[in-house]
Amino acid sequence: MKDKLTVFTKSILDFMFFAGIITTVLVPAIIKFYGKYNSYFGENVWQLSFIFILSGIFAVLIIYELRRMFQSVLDDNCFIHENVTSLRRMGTYSFFIALITSCRLFLYLTPAVIVVILVFVIAGLFSKVLSQVFDKAVTYKEENDLTI
Repeated sequence: MKDKLTVFTKSILDFMFFAGIITTVLVPAIIKFYGKYNSYFGENVWQLSFIFILSGIFAVLIIYELRRMFQSVLDDNCFIHENVTSLRRMGTYSFFIALITSCRLFLYLTPAVIVVILVFVIAGLFSKVLSQVFDKAVTYKEENDLTI
């Protein structure tokens, strides 16, 4: 029987993946609606839509890679080169989100924008370092498999 926490997390990632796709597609409508209540959003619908759609695409790609990695956990085969590649991609996608979000600094500066940028820079760095750790683990595993 699979670990319940892993299965639960995989289910959440599946939901987030499909909800992320739908939300990303609906970004212009969401911003237009919210623009009725916040003039900043109302005045910058297309600029914000562009920024949020690009960020949404990269966020969905991060979740896609996480889903792939969790599938390897469910298959009880975590230390594989595909997970190293997924971690590298997630790091790159995180850096892109930080870069895209920094474009908002030219439109409207808020503490939340700075926090989002920092979170994704840290996530990108973490993913890149973790990919190196996984790469070493895969190498050790393959050497050990050859020994046996």
